[in-house]
Amino acid sequence: MSKGQRTKTQSKSARDKIKEQQAAARARDRRKRVVTYVSAGVVAVAAVGAGWWYAASTSKSEEATAALAPITVQPDGTAVMAQSGVTKPVVDIYEDFQCPACKELERVSGQTFKNLAAEGKAKVVFHPITIFSQEPTKSNSVRAANAAQCVADGKQWLSFHDLLFQNQPSETAQGFMPDQLKEWGKQAGVTAPGFDECVTSGKNDAAHLAYSKKITDEQKLNHTPTVKLNGTEIDNQVLFSPQQLREEITKAAK
Repeated sequence: MSKGQRTKTQSKSARDKIKEQQAAARARDRRKRVVTYVSAGVVAVAAVGAGWWYAASTSKSEEATAALAPITVQPDGTAVMAQSGVTKPVVDIYEDFQCPACKELERVSGQTFKNLAAEGKAKVVFHPITIFSQEPTKSNSVRAANAAQCVADGKQWLSFHDLLFQNQPSETAQGFMPDQLKEWGKQAGVTAPGFDECVTSGKNDAAHLAYSKKITDEQKLNHTPTVKLNGTEIDNQVLFSPQQLREEITKAAK
């Protein structure tokens, strides 16, 4: 082999060796990246898991802790739930029976309000209003609120209130029809004389709409549910987290 051939062979061998080294380095880099991605993925999954656990623990609905606090239905259609002598903190719940978010609030945090009132830690005031202006939601809401105002007994009122949310119709369909409302009245144990006639006649419709406008203007309400603690609106994130809701209201009771 000539000197030139040997030089070419050596050069080629060196180049091959460099290529092999570069390939090995790239492979090592790939392995490092895979390990990094897997580690990051595990951390991310752990973080998501921790976040899910926290969200689940704070959004878990409470169980009933005691018998209901006394409930008094007012002439304007509101209902006050509080133990004797408890005047604060005041929790005002502005809700529309046709409002899906109100239905969800009742499902998630309704028992928390009941428990706090039963424990003597809050005076809870329910304000059924009609916030919708379009049909059929407006008429649905008015029929439901009128029927609720036909119930004089506090315990029966609350049972009927809960049934209205449980049976809330679609926002795009007529619902809360008189026959349905009468049937739910029976399920709630309503014994008010003239309940059926009151439901059918809509005798409270005008008064309810007048109250809705008055309270909406006074409280500057633009959405339901709106819940105020001693006059200050509670953030939605807290509202739909029973644990945080309890902590905020309990803190105000001290």
